[in-house]
Amino acid sequence: MKTSGAAGLGITFLSSAVPVFGKNAPSNQLNVAVMGVRSRGAALLNEVLKIDGMHLSHICDVDQQILDKTSHEIKESKLQKKQPKALSDFREALEDDDLDALVIAAPDHWHAPAALMALQAGKHVYVEKPCGHNPKEGEMLVEAQQRYGKIVQMGNQQRSALESIDIVQQIRDGIIGRPYYAKAWYVNARDSIGTGKQVPVPEHLNYELWQGPAPRQPYQDNVIHYNWHWFWNWGTGEALNNGTHEIDVCRWALGVDYPTRVGSQGGRYHYDDDWEFYDTQIVNYDFDDEKTITWEGRSCNPNRIKGRGRGSLICGTEGSVILDRDGYEVYDMKNNLVKELKASTKAASMDTRGGDSMTNMHIANFRDGVVDGATLNSPIEEGHKSVLLCHLANISQEMGRALMIDTATGQIKDDKEAMKMWSREYEPGWEPESSTLGMGNE
Repeated sequence: MKTSGAAGLGITFLSSAVPVFGKNAPSNQLNVAVMGVRSRGAALLNEVLKIDGMHLSHICDVDQQILDKTSHEIKESKLQKKQPKALSDFREALEDDDLDALVIAAPDHWHAPAALMALQAGKHVYVEKPCGHNPKEGEMLVEAQQRYGKIVQMGNQQRSALESIDIVQQIRDGIIGRPYYAKAWYVNARDSIGTGKQVPVPEHLNYELWQGPAPRQPYQDNVIHYNWHWFWNWGTGEALNNGTHEIDVCRWALGVDYPTRVGSQGGRYHYDDDWEFYDTQIVNYDFDDEKTITWEGRSCNPNRIKGRGRGSLICGTEGSVILDRDGYEVYDMKNNLVKELKASTKAASMDTRGGDSMTNMHIANFRDGVVDGATLNSPIEEGHKSVLLCHLANISQEMGRALMIDTATGQIKDDKEAMKMWSREYEPGWEPESSTLGMGNE
């Protein structure tokens, strides 16, 4: 990985024997850096500030205005006595021996490269979903975690919701008989992003570092800070932006890993603008053991399903479960409600950028995994499987055909054209190297 401003990162492999905690940190304190502190990153750092045993030691952002604003808000909050170091380049934080963990909330194209660099520097990693911009990056991250022996948790926070954990266990115990079908959905009323214009890069933004491993493109006024989600060069579309969450819940509830077949249909229907992905997408996943998952994504039409903007329906031989971030409902075969449990604290179901009790518990679970060896609710090998399903949806959509999948590896079978989308092109000098898990040099 390009190393300017961070001497030695990416060229020197560090032993997996690096101490769990920073050199000078108290034994019960986890020093944490957050990469990307706007929006979702702001929510994550606020939860870090609330959790006992976690200390926010660094905040990192390529936008100086956001960095200054966040520093001021942390100081005013008085949630932490010592002010975190504010850095424009997260790689400087990785050089700090006292840093224990990196929390990554930068755009999708940075998730896996930053996580790999952190692991090589001997740090634990909490990475927002998706764990990779493409399937290959997810594979690399799983391999790197195993190589370096550090804790890596992905930010699909519903895995830490107590109500979700409870009902998944009940499904395992047979509350709806044998579960065989799950439907996931997300609907919204997103506006058009319009047609962008090439304009000068704002002085407060380090656009070079923002692009990082992505091939260089001119600065356009309708991309940063959110609409990058809808461009292939940096984002992954709605399937990975929001579909990851509910598809993960469905996979968890059915107890499945890799599918046998994936088929996607849809398109960009609602607006004629720069959005490169799809605002309407229906994906079907078939698995061994006669199980199927469907995901329906509608980015620009908010008509709800089961009265919810997002959620999961799990169907079994003796009933069904409707599950979302606010709790669950259990129905018998006559469609009578026989059991329900509402979350003690209501989550903002349609807001994946703000903080809530699930986010707090998910980060606390990460902390417990590092400090106490607790079982992670979403270890990277599980997170990768769910993210891969979403990547396969986008690949199927682009190919215009169903994909047959190797259930042992998750890779596409007998389709060389589709497998060309397994990885991506990188900006020269910024390439993650799969053979050694090193990073290219300038």
